Amino acid sequence: MTPRMDYNAATPAGVKALERVYGHIMQSGLPKALVDLVFLRVSQINGCAYCIDMHSRELQKEGMTVEKLVLVPAWRESGALFDDTERAALAWAETVTRVSATRVPDADFEAAAAEFDPKHLADLTIAIRLINAYNRMAISFRDTPVAAKPQQLGNPGSEGKSR
Repeated sequence: MTPRMDYNAATPAGVKALERVYGHIMQSGLPKALVDLVFLRVSQINGCAYCIDMHSRELQKEGMTVEKLVLVPAWRESGALFDDTERAALAWAETVTRVSATRVPDADFEAAAAEFDPKHLADLTIAIRLINAYNRMAISFRDTPVAAKPQQLGNPGSEGKSR
């Protein structure tokens, strides 16, 4: 896959605006590992290889086991592997990401609101919105995942640019 253009160079102010939103999320009180878990799940739904690669690496650095990581797409069938907060965040991420199909039903909101206070639920929703934007940028302009870069093949510990 060949990148189409460098959107970082094309609109540095636009990318900085997204980075400021990311900074807000990191200061929101939501655990970084929970945010990365949501970023991974949304990226899986959207099929963003670049972001799946990045957030899988982040979660491994944060201590997530490979066994748990590979079950993220099937979290509902994974028993107690995911705690109540993770399950609520993943369910909310799925319904918000698929808003055109789900219309975010009251039951989904009520389930998320039972686990998160209003501030954290709003911040979680901003995080979901942010990763959807990053997915669309990476997919549209063909960001290459670190794992797929020729110089990285065979070197799984190499790092890519972060968001």
